[in-house]
Amino acid sequence: MKHVTYTSIEGDSLGYWALLAIFGAIMGLAGIAFYMMEHHGHYISGMNNQIVWGTPHVFAVFLIVAASGALNVASIASVFGKPMYKPLSRLSALLALTLLAGGLAVLVLDLGRPDRLIVAMTNYNFKSIFAWNIILYNGFFVIVAIYLWTMMERRMNKHSHKAGVSAFIWRLILTTGTGSIFGFLVARQGYDAAIMAPMFIIMSFSYGLAIFMLVLMAAYGWTGRQLGDAVFHRLKNLLGVFVAAVLYFLLAYHLTNLYATEHHGVEAFILMNGGIYTQIFWLGAVVIGGLIPLAIFYSPMGKNRTLVALGAILVVLGGLALMYTIIIGGQAYPLILFPGKEITSSFYDGVINSYTPSIYEIGLGIGGIALALAAVTFAIKIMPFLPASLADSDVDPHHKTA
Repeated sequence: MKHVTYTSIEGDSLGYWALLAIFGAIMGLAGIAFYMMEHHGHYISGMNNQIVWGTPHVFAVFLIVAASGALNVASIASVFGKPMYKPLSRLSALLALTLLAGGLAVLVLDLGRPDRLIVAMTNYNFKSIFAWNIILYNGFFVIVAIYLWTMMERRMNKHSHKAGVSAFIWRLILTTGTGSIFGFLVARQGYDAAIMAPMFIIMSFSYGLAIFMLVLMAAYGWTGRQLGDAVFHRLKNLLGVFVAAVLYFLLAYHLTNLYATEHHGVEAFILMNGGIYTQIFWLGAVVIGGLIPLAIFYSPMGKNRTLVALGAILVVLGGLALMYTIIIGGQAYPLILFPGKEITSSFYDGVINSYTPSIYEIGLGIGGIALALAAVTFAIKIMPFLPASLADSDVDPHHKTA
């Protein structure tokens, strides 16, 4: 492989500033949504005493999980020694940091009392998976920032492998912690499963790589830089593997639950008679987020970059749909306080909990995505994150000149 030259983009076109303006406008609307929920209270949202994690949490968890997966490209280069991925490592680490920042911003602004975050940062209950995740998120920022420094500072390049291994291990632990938030909640029939942790890891690989591909294609397409077929098809095929793996883990998760009698009720709710949640699961997570992208990636359509970009977008939409099913569908199913007993009271016992997301929740969640993408758009203008060329002749060690 030839020596790779990294450069920043010029970023002086009308289109560039228009893109930043769009992101800024979305973040402005998200700020208004936050103010409205902060000023009037969360009763203006769709959340209630039964559904305490709403649409903002869907976006937040999705972005946090995707942040871990976005770093996968850099890990393949530095940890597993694949030279073709090395030129993409800087952008991979940058996107991981910005996606995590976007997800945590949504999470913090949806607390209702953001100032109470100080309590969570200064008082730790180490029996709580939430406390562990605060440490994991902060550690991810530090370790990935150091990893990025070793890649961008020439005299620190010799430490890049060690930093990459550390970041790889840390992000696996981070995603395990995020999945364990749900896996450890034994009170919720839809959450209580040890497979949640590894399932969230493979979900992170899929969603993070899909977002990475979309950012990479946009950055090179809009700046006139060359993105060769070797890199493009390698990433596309890898994304297909991850999408198929997500479907496999979903199958294993639901088959495992169906084997246990105690989970038959929640499985019937999600898979057959859950109304909107069943529709979102099958149409959104399975068909739109899984089967259609696989058909695009592994058919002659996979040679068309526009269709591949569409497939990556569908993976992202399917990921949000799956998160919605897991987080909100899992809460909508009633708590089983006394297994095998019938309970009657005036407080929603045995009743499917209702939830309708408000415009404020959706606005806040989309604002987190806009924050992450705006940060990437600005960063690649001021610092050299992108290779000047990703043409086959520059990055493919097996490329032969005609």
